[in-house]
Order: sequence, then structure tokens, then C-alpha cells
Amino acid sequence: MIGRLALAGLLALTVSACERDNPKLFNIRKADRTPDEFSILPTRPLETPPDLAVLPTPTPGGGNRSDRLPEAEAIAALGGNPNGGSAADRALIGTAGRYGVDPAIRGQLAAEDLDFRRANDGRLLERVFNVNVYFKAYESQSLDQYAELYRLRRAGVRTVAAPPDPATVQ
Repeated sequence: MIGRLALAGLLALTVSACERDNPKLFNIRKADRTPDEFSILPTRPLETPPDLAVLPTPTPGGGNRSDRLPEAEAIAALGGNPNGGSAADRALIGTAGRYGVDPAIRGQLAAEDLDFRRANDGRLLERVFNVNVYFKAYESQSLDQYAELYRLRRAGVRTVAAPPDPATVQ
């Protein structure tokens, strides 16, 4: 029995080695695979300017008029304004950034979170058996969504997106 398992493992190892060295030898995928249509980004059609004597100066490394702008196209497809947004959007962004932006905030938060996780790493057997203690470590910081929902309802706040209270549904 052990000999058969060893032979099967050796055969599988040999076939996988042949696949890497000669991909056409054991290629079981379809030969006529089509390209992934999500990886192809078509360009806009080229346009001839109305006056060839008045052309814009070239900008090395700059954009081309025929290049796609996927971010602007995504914003426009979602109903936004790709040219900077409305005055309300600009006011919201200005208000959110009114105290400045710390460029090192991601690194600072990652370091603080690492210190917190090390302080709440779990007991010895949890670490030995690789038991996930993530939720237990952050339990004191988590929000009980149902308790908060009922607190808001008792305070008279309308919670239109929340499901109705089962006690009031007939």
C-alpha cells in the first residue's frame, strides 16, 4: 500500500515537472482560448486635427488625446462628474480635509495595530494550534449592531434601512 502511494506521488511529481519544462507536453487547457476581454483596454479612434499647421506642442510623458482615462470613465459611468465634481462634492472634500492630511497616517495606524495585536496575541495553546483570536482581541472595540439599533429606536431616531422590529411586526 505504501509502495503504491509512493509510486503515485512520484508519478505526480514527474508530471508536474514536465509541465513546467515543456508547457505544450501536458497542456490540458483549450488551445483556442480567447483573450480575456477585461484585460484589453481599447483606445479611442485617432482623429485628424482640422488644421495640421496648428498642432499642440508634444509633452514627453504626458497624456495623449486618444488614450483612455479609466478613472474618469468610471466616475462618469456611475453618474459623477469626472471634471472635479459638484460644488457640494468639493465642499465635502474640503471639510473632510480641513485639519490637513498626515502622509504617514497609514504607517502610524499599522504600527499601533501591530502593537495592539501583539499585546492581545492569545494564550500559548491558541498560538501553538493557530487558533484565530482576532475577534476576541477586538471584541472590546466592536459595536453590537442590534443593541445600537434598539438604542437609536428608543431615542426616536428613524432607522429606515434597518429591518423592522420583530416585536412590532404582525
